[in-house]
Amino acid sequence: MSNWIKGKLPYVEYRVDKNRPKVGVNFDRYYRVRFKALGKLHVIVLGHWSAGWTEQEAYNKAEKYKANIKAGQGPQNWKEEQEMQRAEAEAEAERKKQEAASNITFGKFWEKYNKAQQHKTERTMLTEQSHFTLWLKPVLEHLPMRQIKPFHLEKVKKNMFDAGKSPKTAQYCFATFRQVWNTARIKDLVSGDSPTRKVKLPRFDNKRLRFLTPDEADKLLKALAEKSQQLHDMALLSLHTGMRAGEIFKLTWGDVNLNNETLTIRDSKSGKTRYAYFTEATRGMLESLYNGQAPDQPVFTSRFGERVTEVSNSFERVVKSTGLNEGVSDRRQKVTFHTLRHTFASWLVQDGTDLYVVKELLGHHSIQLTERYSHLQPDGPKRAVKLFDQKGNQEQAQDQAKVINLQQG
Repeated sequence: MSNWIKGKLPYVEYRVDKNRPKVGVNFDRYYRVRFKALGKLHVIVLGHWSAGWTEQEAYNKAEKYKANIKAGQGPQNWKEEQEMQRAEAEAEAERKKQEAASNITFGKFWEKYNKAQQHKTERTMLTEQSHFTLWLKPVLEHLPMRQIKPFHLEKVKKNMFDAGKSPKTAQYCFATFRQVWNTARIKDLVSGDSPTRKVKLPRFDNKRLRFLTPDEADKLLKALAEKSQQLHDMALLSLHTGMRAGEIFKLTWGDVNLNNETLTIRDSKSGKTRYAYFTEATRGMLESLYNGQAPDQPVFTSRFGERVTEVSNSFERVVKSTGLNEGVSDRRQKVTFHTLRHTFASWLVQDGTDLYVVKELLGHHSIQLTERYSHLQPDGPKRAVKLFDQKGNQEQAQDQAKVINLQQG
């Protein structure tokens, strides 16, 4: 490279760069500017002619940087200007990204939401997909998430009721929407509560009423044992401990204490750890299954050695074969796996167990949930009224005695 050569314009210098390809018939040039500002010499390298630099452009930059240095504002050299341009470009790209994200439609966000739900059971994912496909998609698919309002959900509700769907189904569909909305809120794509909060749905009593008699329970367990020993064992555990299906699936051998005859139920629906206690039947069943498994091994596994994640469809087929649901149209009266937990609680209350004890055994977060069984207490309301009558009779007898004493006196 040659020495620096003064250009025709003030401040500008360049040197010929023979190591780079020629620009036309001429060698490439490398530009810089030199000037004084605030009593200090500033030398600022710029770039090559082949990269777009010219003597005029170099002069313009020198004037700009000189003025910026005197004013105490930037950029004050080419490197700073490049960094500022890069930061501005990144900020603009992020702004466009955020703008695109904030305008994402319900349909597009559903795709992202659905892909992140792989931890859910297959049945749950199919149910949510059904809610989206049949009811949410027709109304909301092309709406930006942040533009969804309560009246849009009112339209979803109307479509469902016009199609003859029950309030319960609408509640479940709205629950799916709320999960999507809350996920979007976590990602700062929307703000505030779900629009479903301002949509009124008819109330419905979804409490299951059916519980088994001892004969029905025996009949069901025998039929399950003939179909699947594992299904029988899980059903027995729910019937004798009140455990939910999900709690049974999560149970590991580290949660089973054969010496103290207790089961530790972790991460229950209420969020609290609770304990279940063996019956003679559950102890025998668990002892027959235990074969030195590691503490972190699930008690119930699939044929592939994986944790069981849902009740087999065989349960419903066995119930059908036993006729327990024959002629039953009200879903609250139908026998399901959850009926076993309901039966456990019902039998306890019928035997006179205090409702607060039942609450702890079931893991309810409030006594109100347990009070659904209060009508099963042996002669509870009737006995209370009889006691009231007895008290009234006693007071009446005391009054009569006072009258007689006065008369005799």
